[in-house]
Amino acid sequence: MRQRSGRFNDTLSVATVDGNFIEQLYAQGASIYDWLCGPILQAGRREAMHQLALQPGNEILEVGIGTGLTTPLYPDDCRVTGIDVSEPMLHEAERHIDRRHNIQLFRMDAARLTFLDQSFDVVYAAYVISVVPDPLAVLREMRRVCRVGGHIVLLNHFRSDIPFLSKVERLLSPIATARLGFRTDLDAQLLLERARLRPVAMRKVNTPKIWTLVNCRRDD
Repeated sequence: MRQRSGRFNDTLSVATVDGNFIEQLYAQGASIYDWLCGPILQAGRREAMHQLALQPGNEILEVGIGTGLTTPLYPDDCRVTGIDVSEPMLHEAERHIDRRHNIQLFRMDAARLTFLDQSFDVVYAAYVISVVPDPLAVLREMRRVCRVGGHIVLLNHFRSDIPFLSKVERLLSPIATARLGFRTDLDAQLLLERARLRPVAMRKVNTPKIWTLVNCRRDD
């Protein structure tokens, strides 16, 4: 992973996400979310399924399941729990689930999961970490509920390794969070280090390839 340099060495992001604003934003946009963020980001969701390396009987937690665009991709022989803070988004997700009995949904704050330690084989978050108020708290919770030997998988936009783009993303991040609730400058390396996670695979996905698929294994 890249070496950090400059005056932002210890800063995950220069922007702050307002949790209440995010809830309002997703409540208002739940009915059109599939149209806005469905096909354009679905390639990354499909690629993530390969990284999850699911086995029959696996128990999966999807953090920030939203309208459930990932749910049709899960095999029937796995048990999936999806959580989201937005009730309107969960209502939309119920349409994707239809009559699939291996998927259950709960309204829950990702930074304060109510599950016991080591409850899941795989913990997955797609397009979520940049829009939560405390990404480190969320990732630590994801690690806590993942079983030793299990996988924590992130699909997210992170700050670019290219110095010029990195500076632009830092400049844009406060504006993007104020308007869209989305950080453009989240530092992947620092986030993973602070959450005590080491990636076993990282690759760019989607078109344009500004999204990163990160696969971490919980070793202890």
